[in-house]
Amino acid sequence: MSDLRRARFARLVRRALADLPPRFRERMRNVEIIVEDEPDAARLPDGGTLLGLYEGVPLTQRGLDEPYLPDRITIFRRPIESISASPHIQARIVRDTVVHEIAHHFGISDERLHELGLGDED
Repeated sequence: MSDLRRARFARLVRRALADLPPRFRERMRNVEIIVEDEPDAARLPDGGTLLGLYEGVPLTQRGLDEPYLPDRITIFRRPIESISASPHIQARIVRDTVVHEIAHHFGISDERLHELGLGDED
């Protein structure tokens, strides 16, 4: 059962990525997107829930010639599944979380995401 849930969740993440507008998909550079069951204790905000996490150097802060390790976007399955048992709601949460973390890859701050109504995902 758990393997089926993981596979279904991974499909939700792939679908969210496929649904991004082409102008964003085409501009993503050197970024790895993975799914983990849940964040480790070191990543958890105090008393909070972490649905996704961006780790890396945003595109807006990169120099032209500097080599960078791949950015990493992690989407956490169990916290999202714990919010709702509804597959439709989970799909929306995954989509919103993926968009939120990709926005960080493009250098959009949490403050700006809140202004845009996308600030509650991480």
